[in-house]
Amino acid sequence: MVDFKPTKYALQCMATGEIFEDQGWCLASPKCNTPSLVRTVYEKKQFNPRQELDGFYIYADWLPIKRVLSDSAIPVTYKSTGLAAKLELENLYITFSGYWPEKGANMKTCSFKETEAYSVCARLSEDNDRILVVASAGNTARAFANVCSENNIPLLIAIPEDNIDALWFEKPLSPCVKVVATPKGTDYYDAIAIGDIVCKSGYFLPEGGAKNVARRDGMGTTVLSAATFIGRIPDCYFQAIGSGTGTIAAWECNLRLIGDGRFGNHKMRLYPSQNVPFTPMYDAWKAGNRELLPSTPEEARQKALQITAKVLSNRKPPYSLRGGLYDALKDTGGNIEIGTNEDIGRLSEIFEKTEGIDIHPAAAIAIAGLEHAIAANEIGKDETVMLNITGGGEKLFKATHEIFYKKPDIILHPDREAPEDIIAEIERLFNLR
Repeated sequence: MVDFKPTKYALQCMATGEIFEDQGWCLASPKCNTPSLVRTVYEKKQFNPRQELDGFYIYADWLPIKRVLSDSAIPVTYKSTGLAAKLELENLYITFSGYWPEKGANMKTCSFKETEAYSVCARLSEDNDRILVVASAGNTARAFANVCSENNIPLLIAIPEDNIDALWFEKPLSPCVKVVATPKGTDYYDAIAIGDIVCKSGYFLPEGGAKNVARRDGMGTTVLSAATFIGRIPDCYFQAIGSGTGTIAAWECNLRLIGDGRFGNHKMRLYPSQNVPFTPMYDAWKAGNRELLPSTPEEARQKALQITAKVLSNRKPPYSLRGGLYDALKDTGGNIEIGTNEDIGRLSEIFEKTEGIDIHPAAAIAIAGLEHAIAANEIGKDETVMLNITGGGEKLFKATHEIFYKKPDIILHPDREAPEDIIAEIERLFNLR
């Protein structure tokens, strides 16, 4: 085992510019009351891969972590020929997060959510005695469950029951991982509500979502993969979004690479995409609004239930807050695109035929966004384009491995049970009562 030495860093409030020390698990500035992200400021201004470390942790110099965990994998970037020809692009680079051993991609959960999980869980100190809580629409839950199970980190997953089939693994999970599901007909927002309730108990620790710098910096490794492979910062960046956190992470990593000085001094234009009809950020952006447009919970829930890419159904995204997606798009001259359920089927087939691997529905929405931007003449044919394929190879993985599914340990509805009863039931899951 390599003697791991963490990089030094501080945190900066994006509303005030205040820089302060990370007190273990900071999710917000202690002095700022404005809704705002905090961002990591690393002592090392140049990025150098840590070749003495395995897997994902080669990126450790720009990760806010205390240790390294076992069995991690990295995103893989390559220059496209097949899809590039189909789209008539000269410099299309695909950053693939998933399972594709032929390309060197070995993410066993087939999702770039592993980049979040291996960063967030490594931010926890070894003597942490609280149970991590993660709410998810699917892929995030699978990634965190796998990482925590492999590294004996107590974890509670909150997930809609309609998405429970996303909890598949190559082997049964450790008992340290428990799953609470919200009933059929509920969505990701309801799972978030369960997580918020249980974190009122002192036994539990909120993972933090977009507010957790480790989650964003983990996602930013996709841009590190692309920039180091290409030798420069791409001109534009495409990704499907549920919360927009990955696009915010790409923006932040881009700014660090500018500070490095060896990869160029330009900002990638950011092009996140949403799955119609669940398009709250697209709607707000096209209306010129910093705030999301008004919508009832039932309207949002019904739209979320209609999309094929279920993981793109966050009703409370970090769009408006300082340092969030709105600011990222404004700063980079980006735009939000959309894709339909029909696009998912068509483009998934095209990608598999032209590139040789299956992809997740959300990744197809990113390709739809790229198609729309090309049709609107928003990008030049010779520009360097980064396409973030956030999940793939699941069909291949399942064909070559025995698969085990995790069922809910308990089903609870955040609106139908009293908060104290929800906390009590979940504490009993972990033998805390």
